[in-house]
Amino acid sequence: MTAQNLLVELFVEELPPKALKKLGDAFAAVLADQLKAQGLAPTDAVVTAFASPRRLAAHVTGVLARAADKAVSQKLMPVSVGLDASGQPTPALLKRLGALGADASAVAGLKRAPDGKAEALFYESVAPGAALAAGLQKALDEALAKLPIPKVMSYQLETDCELPGWTSVNFVRPAHGLVALHGSTVVPVKALGLTSGNTTQGHRFEAAVSPVVLKDADSYAVTLLGDGAVIASFAERKAEIVRQLAAAATKVGGGCKPIEDDALLDEVTALVERPNVLICEFEKQFLDVPQECLILTMKANQKYFPLLDTQGKLTNQFLVVSNISPTDASAVIGGNERVVRPRLADAKFFFDQDRKKTLASRVEGLGKVVYHNKLVTQGERTERVRAIARAIGQQLGGDVLAKSADTAAQLAKTDLLTDMVGEFPELQGIMGGYYARHDGLTEDIAFAIEDHYKPRFAGDELPRNMTGVIVALADKLETLVGMFGIGNLPTGDKDPFALRRHALGVIRMLVEKDLRVELKPLLDKAYDAFGDKLPAVRAEPVEALASFIYDRLAGSLREQGGTAQEVDAVLALKPQRLGDVPKRLAAVRAFAALPEAPALAAANKRIGNILKKSEGEGVAVQEALLVESAEKDLFSAMQTTVPAANAQFEAGDYTASLQSLAALRAPVDAFFDGVMVNADDPALKANRLGLLKQLHDAMNRVADLSRLA
Repeated sequence: MTAQNLLVELFVEELPPKALKKLGDAFAAVLADQLKAQGLAPTDAVVTAFASPRRLAAHVTGVLARAADKAVSQKLMPVSVGLDASGQPTPALLKRLGALGADASAVAGLKRAPDGKAEALFYESVAPGAALAAGLQKALDEALAKLPIPKVMSYQLETDCELPGWTSVNFVRPAHGLVALHGSTVVPVKALGLTSGNTTQGHRFEAAVSPVVLKDADSYAVTLLGDGAVIASFAERKAEIVRQLAAAATKVGGGCKPIEDDALLDEVTALVERPNVLICEFEKQFLDVPQECLILTMKANQKYFPLLDTQGKLTNQFLVVSNISPTDASAVIGGNERVVRPRLADAKFFFDQDRKKTLASRVEGLGKVVYHNKLVTQGERTERVRAIARAIGQQLGGDVLAKSADTAAQLAKTDLLTDMVGEFPELQGIMGGYYARHDGLTEDIAFAIEDHYKPRFAGDELPRNMTGVIVALADKLETLVGMFGIGNLPTGDKDPFALRRHALGVIRMLVEKDLRVELKPLLDKAYDAFGDKLPAVRAEPVEALASFIYDRLAGSLREQGGTAQEVDAVLALKPQRLGDVPKRLAAVRAFAALPEAPALAAANKRIGNILKKSEGEGVAVQEALLVESAEKDLFSAMQTTVPAANAQFEAGDYTASLQSLAALRAPVDAFFDGVMVNADDPALKANRLGLLKQLHDAMNRVADLSRLA
């Protein structure tokens, strides 16, 4: 059986650009996996996905016309059931063989083999390999069924269906062509009312011929490019756009670079079949508008690539990725410049209008904006954030920081009432910073207003100053405490108020800024700000929120390289100062590398179990009651080691603290080898438990070392 390469293409109307890459990858992957599962393609087959605005295709190497026959062994039944005492087949066996297409003549060839405690009969046969036409039909059906389609369309078929004009098909977009080539041979398959062939369509406007005839599977990309003016590969088309963008920026000169935005690049790649980058410009007067506004409207609404100078400032030139390449591109350039001008004019109008009112004058209006039906308005929410921010600011920096944080918190949400943020919600916070500067507020306040939503996503930067950190912390805590207080918790993958992201933001600020605040008092301060809006009994929601935060912290630490045991050991103590956690984790990691660590961790676990069973029996250690030499040696070693370890702990040198305790390994081992803790004498028993309690407390100040056992 000769292996040849296979090409399958589905030609459709313009696919949703934001989903195109995922659709193309999924189509090729599922199709190839199904062919491999049927033995039609080798496991190491090279699979190439193609995706353009009007096609999904896959190229698979080494596909067989027919899969190899396969030996099949089927268990029938126990020998005792299938054969009678004289060795003759029972009716049950004959019936089972009949169901498999065999008769009594097959009994002699049945195989006997152990199956558990009994011996069973097995029927061995050869299953013919799947033919490519049938196997590809199955693979194609599966690939279409498993496409991650964001939204399905329903349309009617006109031909090759039961009721032309009435038979409906559900798919991402109407399909108009199907290609299936095994080498140069058409494989007869059907899909979405289409029958496979060897022709497709090229570029809507610039194809050299129509239809485009494909000679064989391997000439697909080359033929489409030459005859159809289409770069079929998503990756190649993206690379060509990047190359042309860089070349156009060089042509503009002055060190200009197009803005870097992978999502925009992917979307534009999904909008064009053969890219042509053009240089356009707008009037310089629009540069008076904050560049974030102009960049956003050009990217989001027009899919343009703004050009930035060497200082990162927006220029009045931008790049357009066109789907056509006319000899004279002036009409295309002029059309894009005319289209963008009203967008920029709107942005300028919004900016000018917004600056006619101060942010302070908008505070009252927040009382008319509903935040949540149980937590009332943005106005009341602002007051809660102010109260939390004042309390944190007072603790961290006294009256000056508390006042600065209060002012920023009062104004932080006021830009929600501006025209610019109403048009572009993504600019919330950013526009507040601009308007704060226009109102004459300090740069410290402006930065805090601008940054209080940070970190917006994983890897985002933190607020630039302490005022911003406090307001961002207060804002996120208000959301978390409020939602947990009313029982509005995330479930599964549903998290409409982004509570997981808010928790990670709180963690990052507490840890990376090493804020000298403790978690439980922080949550209590936030809870106090709600007054009677939340249940009077706070223990359950606050505890649930604390656990939620520790869970997010654990996940974050594991992502950063901490092992599950190390992270568990540190967080088992529920450390209140999260800023200490990285130092504790580093100390545990260093301790775990010591040769004494396994024995001490095991001993610590043993001590913990003993103390649990004898809770309340431990007393202050009386040296006079130390009888055995091993307990005297341990007590003596602790007199030197434990105070040193405690001093190092108090100084924040957690690594040294744990390493000091490593010296106790030998006396601890000797203690358990030579001392009976549960002595018959109650006084001796209590004294020994007291000694172990002191040791346990000292060993578990940095982390619960028993979790390393």
